[in-house]
Amino acid sequence: MPEYKKIPDLLEIASQKNEAPFIIVLDGIEDPHNFGAILRTAEAAGVHGVVIRKVRQVQLNETVMRISTGAAKKVAIARVPNIAEAISKIKDENIVVIGVEIDGKRFYNEADFKIPVALVVGSEGKGLSRLVKERCDEVVRIPMRGTINSLNASVATGIVTFEVLRQRK
Repeated sequence: MPEYKKIPDLLEIASQKNEAPFIIVLDGIEDPHNFGAILRTAEAAGVHGVVIRKVRQVQLNETVMRISTGAAKKVAIARVPNIAEAISKIKDENIVVIGVEIDGKRFYNEADFKIPVALVVGSEGKGLSRLVKERCDEVVRIPMRGTINSLNASVATGIVTFEVLRQRK
C-alpha cells in the first residue's frame, strides 16, 4: 500500500509544479468504490492531493486500489485525525475551502477556481458534517432537474474537479 502523506506534503507538490494548490478533502467517504473512483479522477485532473480521515472513512485497501486503476499509487493521500481541523490548517495556508453540497448558495461553475482551492465532498447519504460545512469558505451546488436530488460522491467530485481544471486552462 502507498505511504500516507501530511498536508504540507500536498502543498509541496503544488509548489514543485509551480501551480496554485488544488486539494480534495473527503469528509467520511465509506464506499471503497467511490474512494477509488475519486482517486482516479484526482490523478487524471492533476490534483495535488487528497485528504481523508483516519477513522470513519474508507482507507486504502485492495478494492480501492483496484477501482482506482493505479491512481491510488500516484495521488498523494494525507490522513488526518479530524477533517474540520485539517480545513483550518488548509485555510491558514491561504487556500480557499469550497464544500460541494445540495444546499450550496450558488452553482459550482460560478466559483473562482483559478485561486488555491480545496474541494470538500461529504459522505454518501449524509453529505458534509455540520462542523466541516461551517469551516468551508463557501458551499456550492450542482444543478439538478430530476426528482433524485443527489449524485454519487465520486460523480459530484468529478464534475467539480473538471470545472477547476477547465478554469485553470
